[in-house]
Amino acid sequence: MRKRLSNPFNIIFLGGVCLLLLPSYIFYRSTINSEATAPTLTLKVQQVASGLQAPLDMSFLSNGDILVAEQAGKIRLIKDGKLIDAPLLDISSKLIKTMPVDVRGLLGFAMHPKFNSNRKIYVFYCAPSTADKSDHKNVVAEYTLSPNSTQVDPNSGRILFTTDQPGQGDNGGCLKFGPDGYLYISVGDGGGGGDKHGPIGNGQNKNTLLSKILRININSDSTYTVPKDNPFVGNAGVRPEIWAYGLRNAWRFSFDKATKQLFTCDVGEGAWEEMDIIEKGGNYGWRMIEGNHCFNPKVDCEFTGTIKPLAEYDHKSGVCVIGGYVYNGKQLPAQKGKYFFADWTGPIYYIEKTGTEWQRGKVTLQNYPADLKITSWGEDAAGEIYVITNGGTLLADVKGAIYKVVK
Repeated sequence: MRKRLSNPFNIIFLGGVCLLLLPSYIFYRSTINSEATAPTLTLKVQQVASGLQAPLDMSFLSNGDILVAEQAGKIRLIKDGKLIDAPLLDISSKLIKTMPVDVRGLLGFAMHPKFNSNRKIYVFYCAPSTADKSDHKNVVAEYTLSPNSTQVDPNSGRILFTTDQPGQGDNGGCLKFGPDGYLYISVGDGGGGGDKHGPIGNGQNKNTLLSKILRININSDSTYTVPKDNPFVGNAGVRPEIWAYGLRNAWRFSFDKATKQLFTCDVGEGAWEEMDIIEKGGNYGWRMIEGNHCFNPKVDCEFTGTIKPLAEYDHKSGVCVIGGYVYNGKQLPAQKGKYFFADWTGPIYYIEKTGTEWQRGKVTLQNYPADLKITSWGEDAAGEIYVITNGGTLLADVKGAIYKVVK
């Protein structure tokens, strides 16, 4: 039976994440010590920006200025600590018409590794779809900032690819360039709850881009090419763009600057939120498995060939995990190597490896307002990390802020 909510919305929306409050499935598959706890950390933050409208992503220019993506369709510039009124890029006219509370919109962006010379920016957004039984289409597009310009023509974009999305939620939307120079993209399972898309769901269907992390080469004359060392290149009936699969909604992933490993958090459906290291060709189990537990089927699901999460937590500790970064900065030397992440409802956590085990600990932040919703994280060139927050749930709210984690 579904839990009934007093709120008129049966689905809670924010930051590209769809949380269906469904019954808990508690059938274990291993002895991962997800309950092992690390000490609570007490850190401080300092506010670096405010007055943002539903911020979801950020990146740093070489001079230290910040670009921030707002869900309603704008990329804003924070120059010398001041939020500039005119957006760097405004693609709001290209987005699907959204509701006051929604998961769709401009969900993520990435700057090309050679941005200083080629001025290229890549965005992930939700656009209207004309396909049958499709709520919208997810679009990955490239924009180029003209030399000496502070604005991008919204009609100058070059679409790399689109994916039709059956439901509103579970869109993914994270873009990152890896240490190899290739563009990695997270795409959710298609939404609608339970990945009820075909006999095995999109998670286990390798002939769709949904429920995957993709890896493509955008440095070509065509829209993109597939790297020859992608794990499924040449396999019949398999999309060669796939790097890993079986992820419900990898809401934010990042590369550890030290180890080059790809860390992500996968948003759960009914009961469990998980943290993962993404491996080439890896199967992370969705929709058969949620966290470390059977989901569909409810019992006797097949764990063979799937990769276990590093850690997990149930919905007593939060309801929607927000992936962050492994700390590699210099200001907090005692925190090096810890993976920091959060829950949308506000708690901040970290995991660290002790021996062969990953343990989870809580983080307490000083100089930090209560009751903020955490939508994403950021990292600067020096490896320092930032928390992206929102003080409301409506897309029209201008209550977003960014905080730098400090000693």
